[in-house]
Amino acid sequence: MSIEYSANKTILVAPLNWGLGHATRCIPIIKALQENNFIPIIASDGIALALLRKEFPYVQTLELPSYHIEYAKNGKNFKWKLIKNLPKMITAIRDEKKMVKSWVKKHGIDGIISDNRLGVFSKKIPSVFITHQLNVMTGNTTWFTSKCHQHVIKKYTECWVPDTDEKVNLTGDLGHLETNELNLKYIGPLSRMRKKETPKVYDLMIILSGPEPQRTYLEEKLKKEVVNYEGKVVFVKGVVEKDQTKLESGNVTYYNFMNSKQLEQTFNESDLVLCRSGYTTVMDLAKLGKKAFFIPTPGQYEQEYLAIKLQDENLVPYALQDDFTIEDLSRVKSFTGFSQFQDNIDWDSLFSIFEDKA
Repeated sequence: MSIEYSANKTILVAPLNWGLGHATRCIPIIKALQENNFIPIIASDGIALALLRKEFPYVQTLELPSYHIEYAKNGKNFKWKLIKNLPKMITAIRDEKKMVKSWVKKHGIDGIISDNRLGVFSKKIPSVFITHQLNVMTGNTTWFTSKCHQHVIKKYTECWVPDTDEKVNLTGDLGHLETNELNLKYIGPLSRMRKKETPKVYDLMIILSGPEPQRTYLEEKLKKEVVNYEGKVVFVKGVVEKDQTKLESGNVTYYNFMNSKQLEQTFNESDLVLCRSGYTTVMDLAKLGKKAFFIPTPGQYEQEYLAIKLQDENLVPYALQDDFTIEDLSRVKSFTGFSQFQDNIDWDSLFSIFEDKA
């Protein structure tokens, strides 16, 4: 049952453009806002904004400045590339703050939901920050990056963590602190997917995502590897373009991208999924109760941490990008895969933050 709000309040939803994960996990939030009589406005940039425009053609969208997140060609240099880009990122965050300030007035915004966009915030209206990274893994500088991130989170009215606060959880040390002074709400994993009983069409689904150039490197590697795979393969490159393209080559069907409905269908029709170990993908696979194999993005500590955690828990095996061969997929047999989690997010309770406090 939905609460009838006295007036249709306008909520700005702003995911970070870092691969497609932040944008896709905002899809269930935007849908829930609509179902609860709120008016969402979407703000992002690049492929994240392009994806959400395709998903919600009738929702107003606004463009935010780019954080200029690029991956190093060599995973070992990932951290230094980010540090080099830091001045550009700080400028973008500053510009973002100014834009949001003017939008709150111009568009009559009543609340903010920011998925990891550090400048999308207002002191005048309830502002929510969504992150699964209370600790930001950066190797020997983890303590510093985590403190900085927690300092930003503290400004927000609430921080929503898309995981459970129970012993068995998906994020481990990423999303759980020993002590904290943050206003945290564990909202349960977020996924736009639904499990369906459907006949199997593909033996293997490959789905790529993440910033360049690493996405392209993995695509090129897997195109060569997949030639030696004996089953039927669907290969989603994760390149959002104006039109969808489909190409059949031997036992492999290639798509440049898929919308949520198609992806959900294809996930359900596939026996095994080969993909990055980004947290949004982890939530989708857990929602669908799938068997998977992970190749973490080189140098991205968070994905490496999740891949190691999930392999140690005997759920999903992984290999490093440089080491992977198609034969590695045979290891999946000895892992349990994800067991399906129940989706019971209490949207009424979460959205009560945007009600007028009488």
